[in-house]
Amino acid sequence: MAVLPVRFTKTKRDKLAQVLWVLNWISIVTGIILFSLGIFLKVEINKRQDLMVERNLQSVPNMLIAVGLIACAINFLGGKICYDCVDTNKFLRWKLVMLPYIICTFFFTLSVLVGALMCYSMLGQLEESLTLGLRDAMRYYKDTDTPGRCFLKRTVDLLQIQFQCCGNKGYRDWFHIQWVSNRYLDMSQREVVDRLRSNVEGKYLMDGVPFSCCNVNSPRPCIQYQITNNSAHFNYDYQTEELNLWMRGCRQALLDYYTNIMHSIGLTVLIIWLFELSVLTGVRYLQTSLENVLRQGDPECESDGWLLENSFVETARTNFNIIKHLGKFNQINTASNGDPNIDRPSTAHYGPDNVPPKPSPTSS
Repeated sequence: MAVLPVRFTKTKRDKLAQVLWVLNWISIVTGIILFSLGIFLKVEINKRQDLMVERNLQSVPNMLIAVGLIACAINFLGGKICYDCVDTNKFLRWKLVMLPYIICTFFFTLSVLVGALMCYSMLGQLEESLTLGLRDAMRYYKDTDTPGRCFLKRTVDLLQIQFQCCGNKGYRDWFHIQWVSNRYLDMSQREVVDRLRSNVEGKYLMDGVPFSCCNVNSPRPCIQYQITNNSAHFNYDYQTEELNLWMRGCRQALLDYYTNIMHSIGLTVLIIWLFELSVLTGVRYLQTSLENVLRQGDPECESDGWLLENSFVETARTNFNIIKHLGKFNQINTASNGDPNIDRPSTAHYGPDNVPPKPSPTSS
């Protein structure tokens, strides 16, 4: 029994072909949108790649770019096919092409769905990449004279200012690393020397943060040194001075930023997938209805169209049997040392010395 059969008249078939022609051109636009979303996401990731550890983050934008280009090509061909299918005679030139085209379009539509799911599954990798990347960026913040790291101070400062964040998880992360270069430390001061000696690794640690952590909305001048020392500042309590520094960590700020982007892209790709699925369904109905017209031999007659000629179970069983027989097609009987002719009966009967017998003389 056919799956979702629909009865088509000549007028309905022509209208379906015309509508699908228009939808395929719209699908080319959606392919351009997918390509553009992939480029946009790739640029956004590359803008802050210095703050990330590589975790195959480029796989999602590359997937969207590839799917977008394929969508433009496959829907351009689909538009041409649907345009010719208005005329039953022109359908003959595409008859052998349509089924492979539908199969390819099905896998393409499936890849669009995979791209949408990848947008949501990417967030876990992104969080781990940001955590490790920000940790390394803060660790090398002071290395302004080291080639390959001299730009990290500027990158981290711009990040904290733009996203109004401080540290990796919070401003206290700066307390556990040395973010001031030794070249700017006055070794003649006893306090500096004592701090260096008191640390096992010889680092200059303090309860201070870079200037970029300062909250511009604070009503008082920013306090970025001796943050936990209430007596070092007038009318100050670090536990209640929430406006002094940005409280949110940069990892969470960046994660929220990319989460909004990925959710928006994922939703857009999911809508495009539903649209492509509807176009694929229409093309399948058009193909099956036109093939039934050819069977009946009357271009003006009514015909049935369906998604599957048999039920899902029967279709799956048939395809499985085809694949099973294809696997056995070139199989060689490996019994008796793999000789394919071992069981072939011989048509000759030789003598004991395996010599053909001489022909006996015939009597005249």
